Amino acid sequence: DDMAYYNRGLIKQKLKDYYGAISDATKAIEINPKYDKAYANRGLAKHKLENYYGAISDYTRAIEINPSYGLAYSNRGITKGIGFNDKEGACDDFKKAASLGYPYRIN
Repeated sequence: DDMAYYNRGLIKQKLKDYYGAISDATKAIEINPKYDKAYANRGLAKHKLENYYGAISDYTRAIEINPSYGLAYSNRGITKGIGFNDKEGACDDFKKAASLGYPYRIN
């Protein structure tokens, strides 16, 4: 089921198997297209592989599904700053994450 693929993807993420994490998150999303955490996990794996466009796309989709998902805002902000030197966009995302009670960090 979608949670099994998501959880396996988390383990692959911890093992630094980012391609495997992307594959499992993608499978979870195919099963459940509204799985916000799967999009965020896939975004993180893409960020780690320096696919910043892909990461931002996935974080944005997670936020569209769940507008109060602070982790997705925080991670998207970090990706904007690192990948594109978009300080204003990064600050906007950090402020939104903070307003949702989520601290600045990549997870």
